Amino acid sequence: MSGSTETDEHSRLRKLLGAWALHSCSPQEAERIDEHLRECEQCAAEALRLRAAAELLHARTEPELPPTLRAQVLGACLGARAPDVAVPDYAQPYDSETARLDGLLADLAEDEWSAPVTLAWFEDQESVTRDTSVRGVLGHLMAVDGMVSTTLGLPDPVTRTGKQVTGPRQRTEALWQQMLSPDGAAEAPEEEDGPESVRDAWREQAYELIRLCAFGGGGVADIAVPYGDGVVLPLRLALLDRAFETWIHATDIAEAVDYPYPPPVPEHLRSLISVAVEMLPSILAARRQAGLASPPLPVLEPGAAERSLRLEIEGESGGAWYLPLDTPGGRAGPDNCVSHLVLPEVDFCRLAAGRLSPLQVAAGQQGDRTAIVELLHAVSSMSRL
Repeated sequence: MSGSTETDEHSRLRKLLGAWALHSCSPQEAERIDEHLRECEQCAAEALRLRAAAELLHARTEPELPPTLRAQVLGACLGARAPDVAVPDYAQPYDSETARLDGLLADLAEDEWSAPVTLAWFEDQESVTRDTSVRGVLGHLMAVDGMVSTTLGLPDPVTRTGKQVTGPRQRTEALWQQMLSPDGAAEAPEEEDGPESVRDAWREQAYELIRLCAFGGGGVADIAVPYGDGVVLPLRLALLDRAFETWIHATDIAEAVDYPYPPPVPEHLRSLISVAVEMLPSILAARRQAGLASPPLPVLEPGAAERSLRLEIEGESGGAWYLPLDTPGGRAGPDNCVSHLVLPEVDFCRLAAGRLSPLQVAAGQQGDRTAIVELLHAVSSMSRL
């Protein structure tokens, strides 16, 4: 009787060897099989054969995770985290976007730093492009971020020049020259300005800027930051501008190296879109004054009806606004609305960044066509190098 029981147990455990080789047994069954294999040479030999076959069927490889996973997780964490030193609201999008870009840069292979990148923007309603590299894009961000950081007393990254440089384009050109060899050969960068050095310098500058904003709190939010060409922004708006440009240029880099890169978290993207929309009436008025919008601003008689346009931006971060068309502070609402324009949120941002032209935008349009075209050109005029 005892022998029959042992034979039945042996037969039962032998049938489980396939599942054991695939690590599919319950913990209790696996423990019992391990004990049996120490006593039964026949089953032990079979177990080794099955385990070897299983290893061939299931080669050990790194898990293949979606390329967007890092950016999505990082963005979500940065949008929800509570830092040791509270980063003020106006600096949080910049904090998040610089961290996301740094995550992308960490994934780049050495040769990808030289990948060609085309920067695009609009000047006088014409598209302008400039070719550079991933490394050059990071230099551009350093140069323009430096306009904000130097206002707070941090070192200026644009140092090797004998003349004063102001404005994003001049500073970018100057810093690009610093990153080249003395004879201007792009293929011979100075050793200290190699990819990791450029990344470290950009990351340190961004970190110090965020740190000063965190410790300064609301006390520094309205410090005036000169952007060149007479443009001055309070620090709180300058940091939102830097967050927007960091995201846009991170997307440029990602496209150059075929790396999926999602938009900012909805809360941050909403802030960036809202600020841009609020600036549009003043931008439109300035373009009319410069003769870049047609027809010219009419002379309104007291009590004359002003016009407004309803701008609707679709998406989780979007919204709807009535914008005055004739004067920046004019009345705007459904009663005097002459046009309705609908744009997806990412298209609006790409238009504002110069990555789409007004003619390329797939927009829903109703009403006064001239007013819509003028507003689309006003959005694209916000772009720059």
